[in-house]
Amino acid sequence: MVGELQRGDADLAVASLTISYGRSEVIDFTVPYMHLGISILFKKPRITDSDWFKFMDPLSTQVWIMTFASYFVVSIAIWIIANPYEQFERDEDNGQYKPVDNQFSLRNSFWFTVCSLMQQGSELCPRAASTRLLTGIWWFFALILISSYTANLAAVLTTRRMETPIENADDLAAQTKIKYGTLGRGSTMSFFNESKIETYERMWQLMSSSPGLFVQSSKEGIARVKSSDYAYLMESSMLEYAVERDCELMQIGGLIDQKGYGIGLPKGSPYRELISTAILRLQEKTELT
Repeated sequence: MVGELQRGDADLAVASLTISYGRSEVIDFTVPYMHLGISILFKKPRITDSDWFKFMDPLSTQVWIMTFASYFVVSIAIWIIANPYEQFERDEDNGQYKPVDNQFSLRNSFWFTVCSLMQQGSELCPRAASTRLLTGIWWFFALILISSYTANLAAVLTTRRMETPIENADDLAAQTKIKYGTLGRGSTMSFFNESKIETYERMWQLMSSSPGLFVQSSKEGIARVKSSDYAYLMESSMLEYAVERDCELMQIGGLIDQKGYGIGLPKGSPYRELISTAILRLQEKTELT
């Protein structure tokens, strides 16, 4: 299109034509009618498979270990304390203590403790003040633990965890497993070629050392993203269009640079000011954003 404008074969070019210094040397541009930048197109990561121990995720390993240890210690403590104090019951008629069967055997003590932890009722009921005090402390501990577990469980089960290997351009430049490239011509390629920022210089060194990373069209780049571990660096407007129409694709990070699309015209074209004025008028009316 730039060549056709230079030769006079066309009066204007309305397309995804990025305003750049090199192009402005040979053709004229109107004011930008769309602002955009370079972004990273990547395929959506696969959702990690659920496992049978997903229910343990709301609490850390240390908390689970301490909970089981507390359960064991409290059960033994109830059994030990109940041996001398749960064998007698005060008679309401004469105020004397009479012997009764101790219900808190070792097995029943463990059962009573786990029922309390699971907030389930039990036919066992402590009679002595010492066992009631210990039981009350255990109930309070179980209340806090269950409340914390319940608060985190819903989020863990409803959140579909994804493993995203890269989050931005810095992550992309710092690794070598995922290959990346851009269109083999145009402003995006020129940006990386001319950039003096260290991250983008490293990315350009990798891309320029492997010509196979460049593609001949955005369609080819999108197809490569979907079929392999490949990230395609492209203009954000085209990227958003692709992502909206293909649920397998996603945008990584924000915009790498800022630029605009403009309408191209031959040098000295009399239509430049007229079209620029019309674009500005539409932008002020928010009819063109």
